[in-house]
Amino acid sequence: MRYVDHDLVVKRMGGRKIVNYLFKGLFMLATTIALLALAILLYRIVTQGAGNLSWEFLNNFASRFPEKAGIKAALIGSLWLMAVVAPTSIILGVGSAIYLEEYAKKNRMTAFIRTNISNLAGVPSVVFGLLGLTIFVRALSLGNSVLAAGFTMSLLILPVIIVAAQEAIRAVPNELRDASLGMGATKWQTIVRIILPAAIPGILTGSILALSRAIGETAPLIVIGVPVIIQFLPSGVTDTFTALPMQIYDWSSRPQQEFQAVAAAGIIVLMAVLLTMNSIAALIRNKFQKRY
Repeated sequence: MRYVDHDLVVKRMGGRKIVNYLFKGLFMLATTIALLALAILLYRIVTQGAGNLSWEFLNNFASRFPEKAGIKAALIGSLWLMAVVAPTSIILGVGSAIYLEEYAKKNRMTAFIRTNISNLAGVPSVVFGLLGLTIFVRALSLGNSVLAAGFTMSLLILPVIIVAAQEAIRAVPNELRDASLGMGATKWQTIVRIILPAAIPGILTGSILALSRAIGETAPLIVIGVPVIIQFLPSGVTDTFTALPMQIYDWSSRPQQEFQAVAAAGIIVLMAVLLTMNSIAALIRNKFQKRY
């Protein structure tokens, strides 16, 4: 029988517990710092901008006088932008993920495509702005319209949605596919009735993060020439517009202290739009999570 040194075992166990407590404290400290920074940021924005929130602020156009400045054009413009970005990016992203996971052959070419899609998710947003400027603004002559900006933002978040949709589709158990096919369903019927409903929670999670990035991006809009201040509302996707990030950027770059408070109020509105979008998507996601 092999002799076991109990004192050595106890000593090692004590050392492991100490290491465990150290890492636990380190991770808790990191979480606390992150939450504290977020709380300070939110407190600063709310206390600085809440006093400027009013119906006049939401219903007025931009002005060179801070007391008359409003966010109406930027708010409506951002909603127009999301009306283009959301369906375009989600349809293309989910469609691409379905093809790569369910139809494409597993070979070096598809592996190369998947790798490059993942790499595109880390490309700086200004690069997509240059791409949108070349293709949509100049080649297709869309100008600085809602459509050009929407397509550019769709390119920006498309890799994120594709990767998230691929992971969600890949997570669906193969038993569900086999059972559906064994019952006589076609490949497309299996995808529509079995795979997509089961993958929707994961797809929506990735889409929420992607759309949140799109609505807060400024660099692509600057590159394609979206104006900062306009005194009218777009009536269609071919009209010129401005967006919340552009308006907030303009206000925050002005030296007057009053405009800093107006910019903070604009950030609150942007956060409210984001929370509304995320809440709607979360409700849809939770509905499907209860079914599958």
